[in-house]
Amino acid sequence: MGEFVKLTASDGHVLDAYVAKPAGEPIAGLVVVQEIFGVNTHIRAVADGYAKDGFLVVAPALFDRFERGVDIGYEGADMEKAMSLVPKLDIAAIEKDTAAAVAYAREQSGKKTGIIGYCLGGSIAWLAAAKLPVDAAVGYYGGMIAQFADASLKVPIILHFGRQDAHISEADRNKIATAHPEVPIYLYDAGHGFNCDMRQAFDAASAKLARERSLEFLKKNLA
Repeated sequence: MGEFVKLTASDGHVLDAYVAKPAGEPIAGLVVVQEIFGVNTHIRAVADGYAKDGFLVVAPALFDRFERGVDIGYEGADMEKAMSLVPKLDIAAIEKDTAAAVAYAREQSGKKTGIIGYCLGGSIAWLAAAKLPVDAAVGYYGGMIAQFADASLKVPIILHFGRQDAHISEADRNKIATAHPEVPIYLYDAGHGFNCDMRQAFDAASAKLARERSLEFLKKNLA
């Protein structure tokens, strides 16, 4: 459904972004932020899904600054490859690249623009709600959110976590809830990555419910 385009960040860096457009006039713009596995088959499918729901979707390739074309899976050598990329992440650079995607989505849609992110992207969605010109945000199991729990949020946001997430503790979730009691935090009987049907941790019931909540929230705040 989608196609790749080139975006230019504020510092001149040129990155790829996957763009999926709705059949008719978009409800709004939506930036989909990747996990640590690149703009892979799953993230493109997520983008396509939200385009079918009426959004103009942009998924920026946040690893382009140090390796282009990252599109990897979730097992064995692919997982090792993904983990090897983590130390190269630069949050400030990611924010610039995400901002470029937000600007593109807003320009192309001519409407409000939201952001939704998974894993790494969940943390970026949280930061975007404090720092970027988005109108709403959704974060799935962002492992760094607790680290930035004191962020001053400027737009509505909801969060999704799995109770069995081995990467995000109950203490971390409580830290976020204490800092921002106004933020809805939804918990599911699932582990990390429960939304991804390409991962062993996929939980269909949790993924379905979380997506329904996300879609309702996005339509309410962006339409």
